[in-house]
Amino acid sequence: MTLLLALLLALPLLTGLVLVTGFPRAGGARVVAAGLVAAVVTAVLAAQLAAVVTRAPVAPTLVVPLLGEITFRYTVDGLGAVLAVTVTVIGALVLLAAAAEPRLREGRFVGSMLIFLAAMLGTVTAATLPALLAPWEVMGAASWVLIAFDRRDRVVGPAATRAFLTTRTADVGLYVATGAALAAGVPGLALGATAQAGEGWRSLIAAGLVVAALGKSAQLPFSPWLSSAMVGPSPVSALLHSATMVAAGAVLLIRVAPLLAATGWAAGVVAWVGALTAVVLGVIAATQRDLKQLLAASTCAQVGLMVLGAGVGATAGAAGLLVAHAAVKALLFLAAGGWLLVLRTRSLPVLRGAARRHPVVGVTFTVGAAALAGLPPLSIWWPKDAVLDGVPLGSPDLRGAGLLTVAGLLATAVAAVYATRAAWFVWRPTRSPSIRRGSDRPRRHVPLAITVALVVLAVPAAAVGGVGVLTGLVPRADVGELVTTGVVALFAVVATWALHTHPIRLRSSVLPRLASAARGWLGLEAATRAVVVRPVLALARALDRADGALGTALPRAAATVPRLARMLAERGERPLAAAVVGFGSSVRRLGDLARRPQTGQQHQYYAQGLVALGTLAALVAVLVVTGVR
Repeated sequence: MTLLLALLLALPLLTGLVLVTGFPRAGGARVVAAGLVAAVVTAVLAAQLAAVVTRAPVAPTLVVPLLGEITFRYTVDGLGAVLAVTVTVIGALVLLAAAAEPRLREGRFVGSMLIFLAAMLGTVTAATLPALLAPWEVMGAASWVLIAFDRRDRVVGPAATRAFLTTRTADVGLYVATGAALAAGVPGLALGATAQAGEGWRSLIAAGLVVAALGKSAQLPFSPWLSSAMVGPSPVSALLHSATMVAAGAVLLIRVAPLLAATGWAAGVVAWVGALTAVVLGVIAATQRDLKQLLAASTCAQVGLMVLGAGVGATAGAAGLLVAHAAVKALLFLAAGGWLLVLRTRSLPVLRGAARRHPVVGVTFTVGAAALAGLPPLSIWWPKDAVLDGVPLGSPDLRGAGLLTVAGLLATAVAAVYATRAAWFVWRPTRSPSIRRGSDRPRRHVPLAITVALVVLAVPAAAVGGVGVLTGLVPRADVGELVTTGVVALFAVVATWALHTHPIRLRSSVLPRLASAARGWLGLEAATRAVVVRPVLALARALDRADGALGTALPRAAATVPRLARMLAERGERPLAAAVVGFGSSVRRLGDLARRPQTGQQHQYYAQGLVALGTLAALVAVLVVTGVR
C-alpha cells in the first residue's frame, strides 16, 4: 500500500514537471491526453487506496526520513481517502473541460494543473508539519502561475500578485507553528500530537495554524484575494474553488480540531470567524452582477460554514460539506466558463437567456445552484445541517453558541438568495438584440468536453451529501434542524425569485449605496492592497535597490584590494622588513659581546666575580649613604 500512496503523490507531480519543463509550449491532443491519463490514473489510485482504508485496520503510510524523529509522513486515513478521491475526480473532470479551450492545451497549463493537483493531494494526506509545509508552498506557487496564465492581459499580473502576496502573508503562520512545535518537542512534529504541547507553545502553534488556514481558505480578513483570483481561466477557478487551494485551510482546521479545543480560545475564534465570513461574504455574493465574482464570494461563505464546523467540533459535517461543495462549485464554475467561452461575458444581466439557449448547461447549472441554495434533499442540505446541529448550545466552553446557530441560519438564507439570483438571470428571457439576432458567436454550442464534465458533476452535486448520510460518513442531523433549514432555504428561494420578477422600487438611497459597497467587496480588496500588497512590494523594491547598490559597491571594493596590497608592500612591508633585519643584527652583536668573557680560564671567572661583587658593594654603599642624608 505504501507503493500505491507513493504513486498517488508522485504521478501527477512528475508528469506535471515533465510537461512544464520539457514541453511548455507544446500543444494539441498529445499534451491533453498525457494530462488526462495522469489525472485518471491518479483518481484510480485514490479509489484503490480508499477501498483499502475501508477494509484494512492500518492506514497506508509513506515515511521519508528528514532529521531523527522528524519525517515527511503521508497517511491515507478515512478523511484523507475521501478527500483524495474528491480531489482527483474533480481534477480529472476539470482537465477534461479545460481541453475545450485551445489556449489551454499547452504543456505549461496542463503541467501546472497537475502540479497543483499533486500539491493538494500532499496536503490532504500530510501527517506531520514538514510534510504539510512542502505541498503548501508548492500549491501557493502553482496557484500564482495558473491565475496569471494569460500574461497578455495587463490586469492579470497585478491581480495574481495580490492573491499570491495575501496568501503568502498568512502562510508565515505555518512556519511559526512549525517552529513552536519544534521548540515544544512535539513528537515527530505530527499534526495529531500538537495538542500535547505545553500550554504556551500550544497556543502559539494553534495561532500560527489558524492564521495560515484562514488565509488559504480566504476567510475574513483575507477574503479579497479570491476576488483577484477571478482573472484566471475558468477551469483554474473551478479547481481552485472546489477541491484544492480554498479547501486546504478548511482541511487543516478539521485535522487540528483537537488542538483548537485544547487551547480554550482557538476553537471559539475559528467558529466565529467562520460564521462571520459565511454571513458577510454571503451578502457580498448576493449583490454581485458578475457571475464569477458571485461564485467567488459564495465560496468564501460556504467555506466559512466548514470553518464553523471545525471550530465547534462538527468535523464530520464539515468534511461532508467540503466534499459536497467541491462537486457543486466545480459544476457552477465550469458552466460559467462554458458561457464565457461562447458568449464572451460574465455579466449576469447580459447572460439573461443563456440557460434557454444552452439547455444542457442551463439544467446542470440549475442543479448546482439549487444544491448551493441548500434546498432539500440535495447535497449541501445534509452536511450543512450536520454542522449547525453540532453547535453545542449552552456549552460553557463556547460563548454565544446560540448566536452562532442564528448566524448559520442567516447564512443559509443568504445562500439561497445568491444561488437563486444567479439562476434567475440565466433563465429569464433575453431582451438583448445582440443575443437574439446578433453575430453568430452566441449561436455556437458549448464544447462537448465541458458538457460531459457538467453532466458527470451534476450527479454528485445533487446526491453526494445524501450518500454521505446513508453511508454514515456524515452524521444525520436532527429532524427539526433539517426541516428548519429546508423551510428557510425554500422561503428564501421563492421570495428572491418573486422579488426579481416583480421588483419593488424603494425611494431610499441607503440600500443602493450598501449594495454598491457590497459589490466592491466592502472595500476589503483596497484595504488588503494598502495593508499587505503595497508595503510588501515597496520593501521588495527597496531590497532590490539595496541589492543593486551592493552589487555595484562590491566590485569597487574588490578593486581597491590590489591597490592597498601594493601600498602596503611599498610603504609598510619594506620598512618593517628592514626593522626586523636591524633588530636581528643587534641581537647578534649582543650575543657576540656576551661570548667574549667566556674564555674557559678559571682565574678570569674569579676576577669577573670579584668585579661583580665590588660593583654590587659600591651600589649598596651609595644607597646607604643616600638614605642617611
